[in-house]
Amino acid sequence: MSETPELFLGIISGERRRSHAEVADRADRIAMGLKQLGVKQGDSVCMLMRNDIAFLEAAYAAMRLGAYGVPINWHFKPDEIDYILKDSGTSVLIAHADLLHGLRGAIPAGVTVLSVPTPSEILSSYKIDPEHLVTPDYAIDFEAWLRQYQPYDGPAVPQPQNMIYTSGTTGHPKGVRRDAPTAEQGAAAERMRAMIYGLKPGARALLPGPLYHSAPNSFGIRSGRLGGALVLMPRFDAEEFLGLIEAHRIDTIFMVPTMFIRLMKLPEAVRRKYDVSSLRHVIHAAAPCPADVKRAMIEWWGPVIYEFYGSTESGAVTFATSEDALRKPGTVGKISPGAELRFIDENGRALGPGHVGEIYSRIAANPDFTYHNRPDKRAEIDRDGFITSGDVGYIDEDGYVFLCDRKRDMVISGGVNIYPAEIEAVLHALPGVQDCAVFGIPDAEFGEALMAVVEPQPGITLQVDDIRARLKTSLADYKVPKHIEIRSKLPREDSGKIFKRRLRDPYWEQAGRLI
Repeated sequence: MSETPELFLGIISGERRRSHAEVADRADRIAMGLKQLGVKQGDSVCMLMRNDIAFLEAAYAAMRLGAYGVPINWHFKPDEIDYILKDSGTSVLIAHADLLHGLRGAIPAGVTVLSVPTPSEILSSYKIDPEHLVTPDYAIDFEAWLRQYQPYDGPAVPQPQNMIYTSGTTGHPKGVRRDAPTAEQGAAAERMRAMIYGLKPGARALLPGPLYHSAPNSFGIRSGRLGGALVLMPRFDAEEFLGLIEAHRIDTIFMVPTMFIRLMKLPEAVRRKYDVSSLRHVIHAAAPCPADVKRAMIEWWGPVIYEFYGSTESGAVTFATSEDALRKPGTVGKISPGAELRFIDENGRALGPGHVGEIYSRIAANPDFTYHNRPDKRAEIDRDGFITSGDVGYIDEDGYVFLCDRKRDMVISGGVNIYPAEIEAVLHALPGVQDCAVFGIPDAEFGEALMAVVEPQPGITLQVDDIRARLKTSLADYKVPKHIEIRSKLPREDSGKIFKRRLRDPYWEQAGRLI
């Protein structure tokens, strides 16, 4: 008697199902193939794929060799991809076939390109030109390549986490490269992730977020190895998401607040149509969640909603339960076990409860990290071993942490970190642009949306549609500002620097919030 789909143990994507044994076998054979290509411990293996079983298999294979899997955001344009391939020093790129078309000039010399067939569930979710499904002539068909190899049976080596590239205020992404954990560090990290993510042996997990992002990547890699089920979504659709929870008896999910907002927009009859009683632990992060949205989700799903606050560099430094959210609306929780937080004023002094300061944190048990090829950049966010992502907040007398503002210019839209400096650099290079300012403004669905205010050169007339079209040629679509305004003169400080807050603050004052 065959297994019913909801009881399947392994990784699921669309109609495809791959058992844990099959995934392990394929990962070991990929590892052998990578070894034959010269990949060794400490090297990088880049992966340019949407959510797919092959993404996880490639990540497991790199880890098996002690190498760093390097996910690349598939929204990136060729120049952005070229930068990461060169900066990571990779000799191998594993990518979906359709994403390789148009990249011929972006592949550095000496990089072997393995073309993974784009699966049907991704084809149905995205408008993909059928001509782009063929392996490009400069690439090797992944499945044919894989069939050549037996499973790798080399010695066990320390397995590092994937190296995630995060954007920075200089405009270029930086690879967060963390040392492979010692046995003691690995055990502590597993305990922490089990608490934060809610993952335990046999968990039936659903991942609607992209594997190229830090937390979904960590969640997916761990949940795919726990003997239960991991269901991948190629892209988030609210009603389809509810159907998957019911069909596969999902108990554990990683989400971002934008997904909550889209779920709440469904008609109540649609929301009540699906059985979500299997849910046990739904963790969200990456962006502030409106307190009313959090309350509505808890009323619907029960006290299974959890939250953490942190960054790629820091890890999860706070943790909130549903009870915490109801008791202290707006909190991101209490300090996680093993984490330390400091709230620092502009003079570098540590502040006590109730006083707002820049948040610095550390988890002493975590393996240390550096910025790949840019070790000096660590000093920009480090203070006595504590690091900051530029958020400003406070801890109250009861030990609950609240975020108030963001000290740096970073915009978080739909859980994605976007740095205005990168977009401003591209705007400045456009013909006719005298100056510009890019910043985040409130957005009901995504939390924040990008706004660009552009000042033309004297005597030049600029068109919004033309600016947007030019930006799309060199920036990922999500980095192109949703709102563009042309002004003859931008407000400036006495120093001549653009007074960005005068542009930004009126939007936030009207919304009644700062982040």
